Amino acid sequence: MSHSHDAEAVTDETHRNSWSANLEHPEYESDRERLLDDARDAVRQTASGYHVNLVTHAEQGHPETYLYDALEEAFGDAVDYEYVEQCGCGGHVVRVRVE
Repeated sequence: MSHSHDAEAVTDETHRNSWSANLEHPEYESDRERLLDDARDAVRQTASGYHVNLVTHAEQGHPETYLYDALEEAFGDAVDYEYVEQCGCGGHVVRVRVE
């Protein structure tokens, strides 16, 4: 991975509630691998029975073209996900529920 060592992690705690992970920061604009890594980390940090809204950068395009396959590969049936909406700024929201 070629992530900046001074970049802030999306989360470093297990969320025992529903929450949102902001993947719209400038560092995600052209770094899809980082976005996918941090999205997977956000799901891992979400307790069973809750969901995380993954808010992705507009420049990455619609999440069905890259995020859905990554979620399937990493979590299989352990999660359910659905497209929620496109934000006014152009980003996209995908709700991932952890079973």
